[in-house]
Amino acid sequence: MRVGYGYDAHRLIDGRPLVLGGVVIPFEKGLLGHSDADVLIHAICDALLGAVALGDIGHHFPDNRAEYKNIDSTILLKKVTELLSDKGFSIGNIDATLRLQQPKIAPYIGQMRERVSAATGISIDCISIKATTTEEMGFEGTGEGISASTVVLIIEK
Repeated sequence: MRVGYGYDAHRLIDGRPLVLGGVVIPFEKGLLGHSDADVLIHAICDALLGAVALGDIGHHFPDNRAEYKNIDSTILLKKVTELLSDKGFSIGNIDATLRLQQPKIAPYIGQMRERVSAATGISIDCISIKATTTEEMGFEGTGEGISASTVVLIIEK
């Protein structure tokens, strides 16, 4: 049994869709990044990779590679899950927290859990996604960006 921790943050900008947990959220801004900039999925990937000491998402999917430009991050999560399996591990559970002032994402959490479940192959009952504001403090609170942190448990097969 191993535990991994992941964190990611991206700046909010005009002219991009907001993708969180593999779900497009209606909002006037989106996250800046080479891929779809899905901070939640990126934090999950980093937690899983860290649990098996395989580095981070940038090592496996660098932002200077054209094939990852605007890629759906759930595809990256599927690849990370395959890397874990190749190392002899499966995912026990995922516990993730998004930090953002806006938009309210409670209506989309069920869909996010479904997308993460589909990408990882684990039961939706083993996936927790929560959101919190920062009470208007920091870059999340002022609406400059969104961050996510994740803890995962992986189990040797």
